Amino acid sequence: MQYEDLARDYLIKQGLELLQSNYRCRFGEIDLIMLDRDVICFVEVKFRRSLAFGGAAGALSRAKQHRIIKTAQLYVAANRRFGNRALRFDAFLIQQQSNGTNDFNWIRNAFYAE
Repeated sequence: MQYEDLARDYLIKQGLELLQSNYRCRFGEIDLIMLDRDVICFVEVKFRRSLAFGGAAGALSRAKQHRIIKTAQLYVAANRRFGNRALRFDAFLIQQQSNGTNDFNWIRNAFYAE
């Protein structure tokens, strides 16, 4: 949770508005749902301590993307006030460096619903 909190705080400082954290349904979970002006952003937060196995970026598999998309569709269907808004799927990657600091990499449109 602490890494999701770091991501949330960073994104709020960038002007996004938090709609919901840790939204869960039968398809999966979305870490952060945020509003970026008129766009609903579904944000997957990934943290890794090492670059082994692709680091934080390597942790967002196609299967995980598919579950996030299905979960987002259910969220929008359950929250009709958002029905006409554009959707965006972002990744917020936190990679720990050898000196113990964290690098943030916010990737807008990290993947798309097909």
